[in-house]
Amino acid sequence: QVQLVESGGGLVQAGGSLRLSCAVTGSIFSINAMHWYRQAPGKQRELVAGITSGRFTNYADSVKGRFTISRDNAKNTVYLQMNSLKPEDTAVYYCGASIGGSYYWGQGTQVTVSS
Repeated sequence: QVQLVESGGGLVQAGGSLRLSCAVTGSIFSINAMHWYRQAPGKQRELVAGITSGRFTNYADSVKGRFTISRDNAKNTVYLQMNSLKPEDTAVYYCGASIGGSYYWGQGTQVTVSS
């Protein structure tokens, strides 16, 4: 019943910005932590950023100072603001969330950064 619907991916030049959104729909009892992951060709999936229900955040070293994760509890939505994008940020980005004792994944959205 719970689904995570992502949007905001696309093609951008190096140095540009994108904002990813992930809206949670369905029967939601509680939302604990929410995360953004990414997987680039030939690489393992990695955690990019996370945010707790108390809005504590953490980031991968590679994106610190450039990416910002946030959430809007009224909209059940998590965002990833990506600034100063680099070609190495190119990947499929996935959102995930801990909800009611289970973990759910979004469908993934492609982010491509050209040089």
